Formats: sequence, C-alpha cells, structure tokens
Amino acid sequence: MSLRMSRQEREEFLAGVHVGVISVASEDGTGPLAVPVWYGYRPGGAVTISTGRDTRKARAILAAGRFSLCVQDERPPYKYVAVEGPAVFGEIDRDERLGLARRYLGTAGGDAFIAANPDGSQVAIRMTPQRWSTADFGKAGG
Repeated sequence: MSLRMSRQEREEFLAGVHVGVISVASEDGTGPLAVPVWYGYRPGGAVTISTGRDTRKARAILAAGRFSLCVQDERPPYKYVAVEGPAVFGEIDRDERLGLARRYLGTAGGDAFIAANPDGSQVAIRMTPQRWSTADFGKAGG
C-alpha cells in the first residue's frame, strides 16, 4: 500500500497552516542550513516566505538559487510534505506580510507583530515546487 499523497492531497496539506522548515546549502559551504519559517501557499502556486534581506537564510538561498521546505503533522497518523525548487527574490508589501503574520498569529497577534516589525528590510522569496515527497501514514490502515 502506498503512503504517498495524491496531488490534491499534498497541495491541500501544504496550503494548511504548518510551521515549515527550510533547508538550503550554506553560502559559506560549511553544511546545510535548516530553519523554521512561516510560509504561504495556494494550490498550484509558489511557496512564499518572507525574511530580512541580510539574513543568513536569504544569503544562502540567493547563493544556492533554490531551497527545500518540509511541513509535517506529527500527530498520529503522521504525515508530511516536502517540496524543493528554484527561488526567486522579490518585493513584499505590507499587506502580504500582514497576511502571513495573521495566518500564524491571528488578527490581533498578526497586527501587533507587523506594528513591532517595520517593513523596511523584508524580501519575499518564492519557490516553485519542482520535486515533491509525501507520506500519509493514515493510508497504512491504522
């Protein structure tokens, strides 16, 4: 029995609210960088993360030109989706940042987060999923 998710299942799961972990080669070649992130995704679209322009994560993704993202639900039955693809840097406006913050913190928490963290140095990094890896242990019959 296959534990793999269908295209619809994996895209719906990725679109859910999960803390993701990105993985990317370090820009200095010392090894991979893995960091938890907030992200946005709509089925069929790109994964979007927002970070400071001068962060280690942004520098590593810029140098590598791509990154991986893994999201999971560790509650039984365990499931995960991992995606990997090329990264494109772009501007992120206040409304998109606010949408991400509210996605994870709710309306009041998201508004407070954005008020405490001005927009100035933020960048959007968008990744088009090329490779998918999935598992849904609920499909194992247990």
